[in-house]
Amino acid sequence: MKPGSGTLIINIMSEGKAETYEGVYQCTARNERGAAISNNIIVRPSRSPLWTKEKLKPIILPSGQSLILSCRPPIGLPPAIIFWMDNSFQRLPQNERVSQGLNGDLYFSNVLPEDTRDDYICYARFNHTQTIQQKQPISLKVILVDELNDTTAANLSDTEFYGAKSNRERPPTFLTPEGNASNKEELRGNVLSLECIAEGLPTPLIYWIKEDGILPINRTFYRNFQKTLQIIQVSEADSGNYQCIAKNALGAIHHTISVTVKAAPYWIMAPQNLVLSPGEDGALICRANGNPKPRISWLSNGVPIEIVPDDPSRKINGDTIIFSNVQERSSAVYQCNASNEYGYLLGNAFVNVLAEPPRILTSADTLYQVIANRPALLDCAFFGSPLPTIEWFKGTKGSALREDIYVFHENGTLEIPVAQKDSTGTYTCVARNKLGMAKNEVHLEIKEPTRIIKQPEYAVVQRGSTVSFECKVKHDHTLILTVIWLKDNGELPSDGRFTIDKDHLEVADVSDSDGGTYTCVANTTLDSVSASAVLSVVDVPNPPFDLELTDQLDKSVQLSWTPGDDNNSPITKFIIEYEDAMHEAGLWHYQAEVPGTQTTAQLKLSPYVNYSFRVMAENSLGRSLPSETSEQYFTKAAEPDKNPMIVEGLGSEPDNLVITWQPLNGFESNGPGLQYKVSWRQKDGDDEWTSVVVANVSKYIVSGTPTFVPYLIKVQALNDVGFAPEPAVVMGHSGEDLPMVAPGNVHVNVVNSTLAEVHWDPVPLKSVRGHLQGYRIYYWKSQSSSKRNRRHIEKKILTFQGSKTHGMLPGLEPFSHYTLHVRVVNGKGEGPASPTRVFHTPEGVPSAPSSLKIINPTLDSLTLEWDPPSHPNGILTEYTLKYQPINSTHELGPLVDLKIPANKTRWTLKNLNFSTRYKFYFYAQTSAGSGSQITEEAVTIMDEGKMVNPRISKLTVAAAETYANISWEYERPEHVNFYVEYGVVGTMASRQVDIATQGWFIGLMCAVALLILILLIVCFIRRNKGGKYPVKEKEDAHADPEIQPMKEDDGTFGEYSDAEDHKPLKKGSRTPSDRTVKKEDSDDSLVDYGEGVNGQFNEDGSFIGQYSGKKEKEPAEGNESSEAPSPVNAMNSFV
Repeated sequence: MKPGSGTLIINIMSEGKAETYEGVYQCTARNERGAAISNNIIVRPSRSPLWTKEKLKPIILPSGQSLILSCRPPIGLPPAIIFWMDNSFQRLPQNERVSQGLNGDLYFSNVLPEDTRDDYICYARFNHTQTIQQKQPISLKVILVDELNDTTAANLSDTEFYGAKSNRERPPTFLTPEGNASNKEELRGNVLSLECIAEGLPTPLIYWIKEDGILPINRTFYRNFQKTLQIIQVSEADSGNYQCIAKNALGAIHHTISVTVKAAPYWIMAPQNLVLSPGEDGALICRANGNPKPRISWLSNGVPIEIVPDDPSRKINGDTIIFSNVQERSSAVYQCNASNEYGYLLGNAFVNVLAEPPRILTSADTLYQVIANRPALLDCAFFGSPLPTIEWFKGTKGSALREDIYVFHENGTLEIPVAQKDSTGTYTCVARNKLGMAKNEVHLEIKEPTRIIKQPEYAVVQRGSTVSFECKVKHDHTLILTVIWLKDNGELPSDGRFTIDKDHLEVADVSDSDGGTYTCVANTTLDSVSASAVLSVVDVPNPPFDLELTDQLDKSVQLSWTPGDDNNSPITKFIIEYEDAMHEAGLWHYQAEVPGTQTTAQLKLSPYVNYSFRVMAENSLGRSLPSETSEQYFTKAAEPDKNPMIVEGLGSEPDNLVITWQPLNGFESNGPGLQYKVSWRQKDGDDEWTSVVVANVSKYIVSGTPTFVPYLIKVQALNDVGFAPEPAVVMGHSGEDLPMVAPGNVHVNVVNSTLAEVHWDPVPLKSVRGHLQGYRIYYWKSQSSSKRNRRHIEKKILTFQGSKTHGMLPGLEPFSHYTLHVRVVNGKGEGPASPTRVFHTPEGVPSAPSSLKIINPTLDSLTLEWDPPSHPNGILTEYTLKYQPINSTHELGPLVDLKIPANKTRWTLKNLNFSTRYKFYFYAQTSAGSGSQITEEAVTIMDEGKMVNPRISKLTVAAAETYANISWEYERPEHVNFYVEYGVVGTMASRQVDIATQGWFIGLMCAVALLILILLIVCFIRRNKGGKYPVKEKEDAHADPEIQPMKEDDGTFGEYSDAEDHKPLKKGSRTPSDRTVKKEDSDDSLVDYGEGVNGQFNEDGSFIGQYSGKKEKEPAEGNESSEAPSPVNAMNSFV
C-alpha cells in the first residue's frame, strides 16, 4: 500500500504476471468509531489473442449478387476495433452499397466488377495492448453472367459460386438481422445501436421509424449510411418497437426490433451522515431504482447487519434504519447495498452520537462590506450536539431579529435581502443548546453602488477616421475604482492607435479589424458594472470580382460576378459599364444597373462591338472601385438597326438642296462599311425617287433645283451586311431667294403723341420665295434740311413675326414728323420697300424747365431766372409760378398762383416779407397741358434795424436709458445757433452731499468744459472755411393741386447760410452756389419724419435731426398748420 493513504499499488512489470492479480478487490477503512468499505473493484488483464490459422478460398461471384465477407475477430479484452483495409494499409471505400456491420463483417448489397480484388483484409486493433491483428486476405472476383460458359460453371463448386444467382434486378431482403423481428436490450445511460443491412438490386435505402412514438431529436444519430440508428443516453422511455425499412425501385421490406432498456441500480436517495446527541431519534434512508428493481441490504462496520450484535435503539424497515433514544455506543458506520443482475451500489453513512456545547466557527469581529440594495449574508458557522438554535441581534441592546424582515438559513447565516444605508451596524450571533451558549459579533458596512452614468454609444464610422467612446463612472469614494476597456471580451490590441484618457477611449485611424463590441468595465472590491457599445466600421464596398460571361448570344450575354465585402454597409446596387475596344478604346460607358441583392445581369448587346465589362458596387457611403475587366466578347456584324437622326433639307443657294443628318457612331454601325443611301423627290410632283449612296458623311448637296420647292427626303443606313429598316420620310425645301413684292396699302393711324398704329396688305406667298419670317417697319424722325446736314438720320426698325398685317410704333416723340416704309422678310433676307408714308404726332406736355435760379434777394423782393424746357413737346403757351411762405415752425403759408408769358425767362417778385423763406413751384404749359414742375426755395434778407433776440419757449425733455430728447419752440430771427448745456445730478435724495466740493465732480466739469471748448474751436474753424451745418427741415410735400403730383422723393430744402455772410453752400448741398436748380436735381428728397429718436450727430457734434410729423399733403389755397415738431436728440452743443 502507498504510505499515508489507502491506495493499493500493484507493479505488474516487476512482480509477476498480470493474471496473478486478476480478481475482485475491496478497501476497508476502520477506526474506533467504525469501519467504512469501498465498492468492489474488478481487476482483469487485457488480452489480444491471435487469429486462428485458416485457409480462405477465392470467391467468384456474378455481378449483382449480394455478399458477406466475415471477419470473426478473436475475443479480446477490451473488445477489438474492426476495420477493413488493403495490402497498402488504405481503408476500403464504403458507401450505401458496401459497408461494415457492427459485428465487423463487410456487407455487399450487390457486387460489381470493380469490387474485384485479392486483398480484402480485416484488421482488429486492441487499444489497451496497442496491437493490431489481421485476418488472412480474402480474394474476390466479380464477373458478368454473360462471360460465364458452361465449362467455367461446371468447374465451380457451390461454395465458390455461391449458387450463382441471377444478376437481374430484385427487391430488397435483409442480410442482418434475419427474419421480420428481433429483440434488443440495452442498459440505461448507454448508447443504443440498432442495425439493418439489406441486399437488393438496385441498392436499397434504409429508413427508421419508432412505432407509437417519435425518435428523440437531440439524441438520435444515423451512422453507416443510415444503416445504423444510435440513441445516446438511453432511458426507460426509449423502450419500444423500432422499424427499419429497406426500399428500392422494386419494393420494400421492414424489420421490427423490440427494444427493452434495463438499468443497473441508481440512487434515488443515498444514505447521509447523521449526527445525533444522546437520547435523540433519527433515521438512515437508502433508496435506489433499477430494472429489475434492486434489492436493499444493510451492513454495519462492513459486517452484514443480520449477524452484528443487536442494538435496541436500531430498527430496520426495508430501505430505512430507524434510530430512537440513541446512546453514544450507537455510533457506527452503516453501509447500504442496492444490487440487481446488472450491478450494485454501495453507500457509507456515519451515525455519530455526540454531546457537545455550541461553538461558533466564524471569526470574531468579521467586517462585511455590501453594496446598497443588494443582499447581505452574515455568516455564523456553528457546531454542537444537540444541534444549537441560532438567534441574531443588532447592536448591543437590540432585540432578536424577526423573520419578516430577515432570512435565517439553517447553517446559521443571516440574510438581509435588500441592504440599505440603515442596515449598517454590529450584528451578534448567539448559538444555544442544552449544554451551553456561544456568541459572536460581526460588522456590516453599506457602500454606494458603482454606476456608469454615461455609457458608450453605438458608433458607425468610416475606415480611416477617429472614434471616441465615453464612459463616466460614479462610485463610493471609500472604494478603489479601476476602469478597464475590453474589445470583444478580450484585451485591447497593443496598438498606439488606442488611447485611454480619463473617461474616454479613442481609436484613431480606424480599420476593419477594429469593428466589434467595446466594453467599459468599472470594478471595485465589492461590485463590478459594465456597459458595451458596438463599433461598426463602414466604407464603400470592395470591388466585385470573378466576372464571368455565360449564355453568349449574338445580341445578349449574361454577366455574373462575386460581390466584394460590403464593409458593414449593405450594397444597394451594382453598376455595369462596358468598353468598346474596337471603336472607343479606353472609354467606359454605362450599360445597366441591378439591385444589390443580384449578382447576375442579362445584358443587351449591339452587333460588331468588342465588349469588355466591369462592375462597381454602391452603398450609402459611395461607389467602389471598378472590378477587374471581364474577358472580351466580340459580337457578330449585322445590318444597322437604326437610321440617322435629325434629317433636314435646306437650300444654301436658290438652286440647291442641302440634305444633312446626324451620322451613326461606330457603336451604332453594327458592322463594317457604313454608308448612307440618300433619296429625294419633289413633294408636289410625280417624279420617282432619286437616290445616291454616299460614304460615312453627314450631308449631300442636290444642285439645279427650283427655288424654294418642297422636297421629300429620306436617309437610310447600310453596311456590308445589309440595309437598316426603311427610314422615315421628312420634308425639306430647296434654297430661298429674296422676296419679290413689297407690302401694299400702307397707312398709319396716330393713336396719341407717342404711339402710332401701322397697317399693310400681305404679299402673295409665292412672291416670298422662302419661309415667311414676318414684316419689318423702318421709321425715322424727319428733320429740316439744316439739321439733316448736321446730324445723321437715325432709323429705327421693328419686326413683326409671321403673317401679321399691322403693328404698333411706341416711344414716338410728340409734335414730330415721322417717315416709314415696310418690307417683307424671309430666310434669305428682305424684299423691296413699300412706298414711304409720312405722319405727324400731336403736341404733348412739356418737360420741366431746364433750370431755375433765384438772384438779387432784397428785403421784399426776389428775382427768378430760368431756361425753357429741353423738350417742349409742342408750342409753349405760358409758365405757371406758384409760391408760398414758410414760417419758423415750418408751416406753409397761403399759396400764390402767377401766370407768366411763354416768351419770358426772368421775373421779379415784389412786396415780399423780409427775412422770410419762400418755396417756389414752376412749370411750363402747352395746349396739351402742364408739364413737370421744378421747385426751389429762397429767403429775403433781414432788416438789421429790426433784429430781435430769439425767443425760446415750451422747452421739454424726455430721458431714456442712454440718451435724452430735448425740444423747444422759438421765434425770430430765422437763422440762429442753438447751444444746450447739461450736467449730472445725484440720483439718491437721501445723500445730502454737496457735490460741488467733490473732486470727481470738479474733474468731470473740467473735462466737459474742455470738450465744449474744443468743439467750439472746431466749429469756428469750419465756419471760416465756408462749411455749413445742415439742418434737415421739415419736408414740404404740398404741391399745387392743379399740377401733377410730385414723386415721393421730390422736394429738398436748401441749407441755411450765415445771416451775415452769404457764402456758397458747401459740397453736399443739392443747391448750387448760384442757387440754380438743374432739372435732374430738381426732385426733392423727402424724408418720412419719425420720432426724435432717429436724430443723429455728425462727428463734429453738429446736429442732423429729423423733424417729427407725417408727410404733408398737397398744399391747398390758404394756410394749413402742420403737426407740432417732436423733440430731437441733442448733445453738449449743436449748430
